[in-house]
Amino acid sequence: MDAKPQQNPEPPSSTLPPQGATSVPPPPAPMRTTLRRAAFGAIAGAVLVTGAVIIVPDDTEEVSPPVPGPVARAEAAAAAGSPASLSDLTALIGDRQTWVETHPSDAPSWAVLGTAYVEWGRRSADAAYYTRAEQALQRSLAAQPGERGNAEAWVGLGALANARNDFLAAKKWGETVRAREPKNWTAYPVLIDAYNGLGEYAAAGRATEKFGTLRKGAPALARASEMYRNQGWREDALATAQEAADRATAPAAKAAALHRLGDLAAERGEPVEALAQYDAALRTDRGHLASLAGRARALVALDRTDEALVDYRTVTTKLPRPEYVLELGELYESLDLDGDAHTQYARLRELLTRARSAGVDESLTEARFEADHGDAEAAVELMRTEWAAQRRSSAVADTLAWALHRAGRSEEAVQYAERAVESGVRDASYAYHLGVIESSLGQDGPARGHLEEALRTNPDFSPLAAPLAREALDALGEPAAGGPADMQPSAPEPSAGPEPAPEPSAEPEPSPEPSPEPEKKPRTEPSQPAAPAPRAKPGATATP
Repeated sequence: MDAKPQQNPEPPSSTLPPQGATSVPPPPAPMRTTLRRAAFGAIAGAVLVTGAVIIVPDDTEEVSPPVPGPVARAEAAAAAGSPASLSDLTALIGDRQTWVETHPSDAPSWAVLGTAYVEWGRRSADAAYYTRAEQALQRSLAAQPGERGNAEAWVGLGALANARNDFLAAKKWGETVRAREPKNWTAYPVLIDAYNGLGEYAAAGRATEKFGTLRKGAPALARASEMYRNQGWREDALATAQEAADRATAPAAKAAALHRLGDLAAERGEPVEALAQYDAALRTDRGHLASLAGRARALVALDRTDEALVDYRTVTTKLPRPEYVLELGELYESLDLDGDAHTQYARLRELLTRARSAGVDESLTEARFEADHGDAEAAVELMRTEWAAQRRSSAVADTLAWALHRAGRSEEAVQYAERAVESGVRDASYAYHLGVIESSLGQDGPARGHLEEALRTNPDFSPLAAPLAREALDALGEPAAGGPADMQPSAPEPSAGPEPAPEPSAEPEPSPEPSPEPEKKPRTEPSQPAAPAPRAKPGATATP
């Protein structure tokens, strides 16, 4: 762990060099180190073979190995499947930029540079880096096609597609690499993100299990925790996330693991625990701005809104992701600061336009905003397009359902809301949306159950929606006492008095003749109700 957390560094310039340089300069620092080590190994071997007479005094202290520099640390993090710190990532980008300027045919270096651009763009919310990433990865494939062994560039294109929320393209690239190199572990994080984005949770689970067999350690545990969370297995998700945090050593990886623990606590409605985990992540890596956004949410749940506003303003300045700007706008609105809210909503529209021009699909955030604060019909169209494109995650199903309800089509909405709740993800907003939709259809019993579930799961899941959930539940009132009338047996009517005893007869009555046995009918099994039609599964995309 670094002694002092790093501030967010500025990314180096990323102008792609023209091709054509032919001179061969000295190798970069990592390669020079490798050559020196090889030479030293050869000399040491010769000394041992010829019976060297070099004598090392017994009291000579062992020389500690050199501390790895930022480029080496970034390369080691990538090799382990863990995130690098922003400062190390900056150093890696600068190192590869310098190298490819004079080695334009070095396909692996172009692939490393392109993948580093993807990571920088994702962690800075600067979509311009995605364009640079695509250019670098295409340069890598031009120097060495993927069919000739350049799987690194294909994996980079898959990561880029996921960053742009183009999950179908990411699935294509990941499955292409897996088909050619089944034991190449780098394909599986791409596939996991793509399958989750498409709502193909069973495929994501299989990819997670395979990743765990190929790559042990904290990265595999983090993916397993995500899988358990999507299946609704909260205890398993928590235990696995805690193990990942315990095993992580590098500051960036440790912060990511602690952030995951914070998210799980927040979803359980435990803001004090969530705040503690986010604070621990920020102490480990001050540049982990996603944890600052999580901290702001936890502070809102704890009614410490002044502190939350400070954190939100910081994170939306340094990491202006559309979802964070929407959260800040809704917090302002919940505090009746309508002017500030409208300012954030206007800024959100600008960010969405900018993302669209950079090829980033922010339809989910845009539809959530339009459904509650803009044009519900526009939200419906956005989500219908996503659904038709086979992007059928629980989040898309929930947002489509809510947009349909807000557009006055609750009967159509309920099937999507049920699908979101039944996916396994324990999200309080899903249960809230389903409860409101059911209430609008007069289904008071199910509505009451789902509204109670939302508030039981996380009583403060949204500064705007949680109070509305309580109001909706209060409006439904308590369920009627008792049950259906036919479930209670009717009491016998009282008789007027005892019946008179019959007069004794002189002769005994003859015994009645036995009646013939009724004709036996063949026994039939009770008919079973027809099984419901299975839900349509998302279509698969053919690999190239």
